Amino acid sequence: MIKKIKDLSESYFGEILDIRRHLHMYPELSFQEFETSKYIKDILNLWGINFIDGYVETGILVVLEGKNPNLKSLALRADFDALPINEKNRVEYCSKNEGVMHACGHDAHTACLLGALKILHSSRDLWNGTIKFIFQPAEERLPGGAKQMIAEGVLENPNVTNVIAQHVLPDLEVGKVGFRSGIYMASTDELYINIKGIGGHAAIPSQYNNPILASSNLILRLTEFFTSHKDSIFAIGYFQADGSTNVIPDQVKLMGTFRALSEEYRKQSHIDMKSIVRDVEKEYNVKIELDIKHGYPALYNDEEFTKKQISSAREYLGEENVIDLPIRMTAEDFSYFANAVPSCFYRLGTGNRKKGIVHGLHTSRFDIDEESLKIGMGMIAYLAISS
Repeated sequence: MIKKIKDLSESYFGEILDIRRHLHMYPELSFQEFETSKYIKDILNLWGINFIDGYVETGILVVLEGKNPNLKSLALRADFDALPINEKNRVEYCSKNEGVMHACGHDAHTACLLGALKILHSSRDLWNGTIKFIFQPAEERLPGGAKQMIAEGVLENPNVTNVIAQHVLPDLEVGKVGFRSGIYMASTDELYINIKGIGGHAAIPSQYNNPILASSNLILRLTEFFTSHKDSIFAIGYFQADGSTNVIPDQVKLMGTFRALSEEYRKQSHIDMKSIVRDVEKEYNVKIELDIKHGYPALYNDEEFTKKQISSAREYLGEENVIDLPIRMTAEDFSYFANAVPSCFYRLGTGNRKKGIVHGLHTSRFDIDEESLKIGMGMIAYLAISS
C-alpha cells in the first residue's frame, strides 16, 4: 500500500496543488467560512463523494467505508479557517481577501485531507474499516469548531475510536514529519482586565487615583509570579489608557493570555491570579474586574496510539525523516478531540531554507513548500489505514 499511496499522491498532486492555491487566495475568518465550505462541497460533488454538511453551519463530514467497514472506525480532521492578517507574500496565489490570510496553513491541511480522501476513495477495496473525514471550521477563535462539532455528533454513528490530524510546521524542513507522545501543547485562556480609578488633571494628584500605576504594578506582579513556573505562560498584549500628557484616565483596559500544560495547575493559577488582583485592588484603592475566558484544554497525544503512528510514519517516510518534537506553549482546539478519544496530532514539515520559505506561523510572510502537500496527503492516508 505504501507504493500505491505514493503513486496516487504523485498522480493527484497537480489537482491538490490547485485546491490549496484556491483556498489560499480566498481565505475566510472563523465562523465565516461559507464560500470555503461551498468550495469543498463542490469538489466532493465533482468527485462523486457523498457528505454531510451543516456542522457548526460550515463544517463537513465524509464517511468512507473500505472492506469490512465494521472492523474499525477512526477519523481524520482538517481545519479551514484563516487569520486577520494582511498577506505580504508576492506569489500568484496571494490572498485576494484584504486583511485575511491563511497564515497558519489551514489551506494546506484541507488540501491534504482532500488528497487523502481521494486516494482512499479510489483504493477502498484495498483497506479495512471506516474512516471519517472531518472538515472543521473555526479553529482560530474561541470556543472553536472542534468542541461544537463533537457536541453535534461528528464522532458518532459510527463511533470512532481514534482521531488523527496533521499541522504544518515551517521550522521543519519539507520531507520530514514530527511527533510527540503525551503532553504536547498548552491550554489557552484569554484574560480581560478592567482597572477603574479616578481620572483628573495630572498636575493635581490629590484629585485623582491613577489606574495606570495600579495596572503597571498588576502586570509586573503577575509576570513575576508566573515567570518561575516553566510549564506556563502569562503575557499581556494589549494596554489601553485613554489619557494624555496632562490627563489621567478613569480606567485602563488590559488583554492577555494564560497558558498551562497541566489542567490542575491551570485551575490553581486562576485562583492565584484572582488573589493577586485583590491585593492590588486594596493597595491602590482601585476596582479591578478580571474576566478569564476558558479556552482550549492542553493537548495530550495518547502515548500508545501515537507510538503506533510513529512506527507507521517511519515505514512510509524512513526513520531519518521522523523526528521527536519539543513541547509547545501554543494551543489547538484539536485537544477536544484528544479528550474525547485517544488521538494523535503531528506536524508536517513545510519549510525550505534554500527557497527562502522560513517565515513562521501567524506572520504576513508565512508560506509552505508545496511539495509538502504530496507528502501530507500520502502520510495521513497511510496512517489512517495502518492504524
